Amino acid sequence: MSATATAPLATKAIRGAGVQYWAPPLTVAAIIVGLWYLVSYVVLDPSQSYLLPPPHEVVATYWNPKIAPDMYEALWNSAKVALTGLAIAIALGVSWAITMNQAAWIERSLYPYAVILQTIPILALVPLIGFWFGFDFTARVIVSVLIALFPMVSNTLFGLKSVEKGQRELFQLQQAGARTMLTKLQLPAALPAIFTGMRISAGLAVVGAIVGDFFFQRGEPGIGALISKYQARLNAEPLFASIILASLFGVVVFWIFGWLSKRVVGSWHDFE
Repeated sequence: MSATATAPLATKAIRGAGVQYWAPPLTVAAIIVGLWYLVSYVVLDPSQSYLLPPPHEVVATYWNPKIAPDMYEALWNSAKVALTGLAIAIALGVSWAITMNQAAWIERSLYPYAVILQTIPILALVPLIGFWFGFDFTARVIVSVLIALFPMVSNTLFGLKSVEKGQRELFQLQQAGARTMLTKLQLPAALPAIFTGMRISAGLAVVGAIVGDFFFQRGEPGIGALISKYQARLNAEPLFASIILASLFGVVVFWIFGWLSKRVVGSWHDFE
């Protein structure tokens, strides 16, 4: 078969793969929107329409000149908090895991505190964080770091320990030092697990930024502060629009790290 004949087949295969990839989530989205309209117009009484406004009224909020600018500015403020907290959580989590990987007694000494940090209800710590660090950007970043930190610690440590025994013994036979073992063997082998931790922490950092917005009202208001304001005023359309906007931002950050992971390790690791 000639090259000119195979080109259309390849194009059709690519299009078919694209349809198979996007069709299921778009179908689910259509079902959700349909059920949303059903509840808004059929299930709910007209006097209760504020409980679930129809989708088109929520979407129209994104172009409302009286609401949209404040919403997008608040999203940007929350994005700065989330991305700063995520960067700190990645650096701190990877360093923490590398430290614990150096010796079993170090892991036994430090890992319980990572678990404790994960299990403490963050809402119980938020007032203390405000007292200690103020009620503005710094406090919000700290909340975001605390929520996003544990997946980076646990996934990085798992990746560092998942090196095959034969590969480790080969490095030992070559009398490789601890630094060489870490940089040439363990960290490359741990990259898939590290990127998985980044994807999880990315979503949690957004959650942490919004939680911080709810409690720390000083400084530039974030999307969480707007959600709190719309909730107090029973402004249903901008409330739903703000929630969806914050969720979409979390999905975008998650997707970016998924794309980055495929670019970095996708050529030699089956990374979904």
